[in-house]
Amino acid sequence: MPKSLHSKRHLMIAAALAEQRRLKGMSQAQVAKAFGRYQPFIANIESGERRIDLVELLDIAAIIDLDVEALLRRLRQLPSMD
Repeated sequence: MPKSLHSKRHLMIAAALAEQRRLKGMSQAQVAKAFGRYQPFIANIESGERRIDLVELLDIAAIIDLDVEALLRRLRQLPSMD
């Protein structure tokens, strides 16, 4: 079984966060500040270097207006083992 940190699903989450942040017109630093963290925290999530837990995902999604339900539907279309 692959490590989930580098799975297709994890990379999809990271890419969705980065894409939506850009679409929202926010920098990593702006998202980090709204989240109460520093910019490298967001950079590490977006680059796939750091896992994001569900609570963090929901909180960051609220900041950048990411539709988590739509993201979950896309994630469910991928095989669970990659």
